[in-house]
Amino acid sequence: MIHCKAAVANGKGSFSIQEISIAEPQGDEVLVEIKAAGVCHTDWDSQSWGKPLVMGHEGAGIVKQVGSNVKSLKVGDKVMLNWAIPCYECFQCQEGNQHICERNSAVTAGNKVSEGHATFTSTTFKDIAIERAFSLGTMSEYTLVREAACVKMHVEMPFSSAAIVGCGVMTGYGSVVNAAKVKSGSSVVVLGTGGVGLNVIQGARISGAGKIIAVDINPLRLEMAKEYGATHTVLAEKSDKGLTEAAKVVKSMTNGRGADYAFECTAIPELGAAPLAMVRNAGMAVQVSGIEQEIVIDMNLFEWDKIYINPLYGKTRPQIDFPILQDLYAKGELILDKMVTRTYSLNDLPNAFADMHAGRNAKGVIVF
Repeated sequence: MIHCKAAVANGKGSFSIQEISIAEPQGDEVLVEIKAAGVCHTDWDSQSWGKPLVMGHEGAGIVKQVGSNVKSLKVGDKVMLNWAIPCYECFQCQEGNQHICERNSAVTAGNKVSEGHATFTSTTFKDIAIERAFSLGTMSEYTLVREAACVKMHVEMPFSSAAIVGCGVMTGYGSVVNAAKVKSGSSVVVLGTGGVGLNVIQGARISGAGKIIAVDINPLRLEMAKEYGATHTVLAEKSDKGLTEAAKVVKSMTNGRGADYAFECTAIPELGAAPLAMVRNAGMAVQVSGIEQEIVIDMNLFEWDKIYINPLYGKTRPQIDFPILQDLYAKGELILDKMVTRTYSLNDLPNAFADMHAGRNAKGVIVF
């Protein structure tokens, strides 16, 4: 049994740093010593999910102990964690849709503990079993996960950079490469240049897009977007409902017809339809940020032959995509180190959240 510090959400809108206990791994489980954990808006939201849980869903660390059925990992391996934990056997996994595994996905499981979660009773807080966010719980000095949640690191990189691959980087890059399949020479517009938006921009650059237009209301974020590959920027106004005025600017930059692809990365429900206004006839709009609220869409925005897709987690197949991202990093094509704007201790998590809400960071990371 290991006793360690972790960020524990109470389910009612707040969290505190507490001591938790973790039992030895069983079967296909792996005990990971967390070295870095990304800070994301989803982590902030997880405080209010109506149940206590160990926070955090982006992380990287070192394997400290493995269960008897673990085949691909050994003690001492450096690993990235991912929350798309495939079973490899269900209908969706067989279809290649490992990110929406019918058994293990923390997203499709609803409010119950997914089968991708390590033994529920193995992690306790005040002697009561506690759930780990997205079957990971990375804002903890140690965590117990399934083997399929781990991807071995085969290139040298800081743990802080490795940690952010597990959500925002994969979501942004994968939405471009796996979901939209952006073509070389095409035009791309990205709405919102937070952590996910910057990785959409990177994915578009790596895919060879000829024109990458970043749209945001924050001029500092637009300057940052240029560093990741944006060729043009549009400073939008807060009063521009549905970004209709910004869409006119985008069309003027794309021969009057609109971009080939538009990616919504703001998570603002009122902007759910905005990418449709940015693309040409037969163009593709991609809802990246995970808007789940009910919105009203003017069907005229679909005219004509436009496609609107809503991919989860960049349609990742972790054991295939994460090594590709590691190789792109090693070649200098995927910017990660600079994306980690600031690091924090676990006790400094309140400041990390404050900086995130203020838009000060491309990405904040907890370092253990």
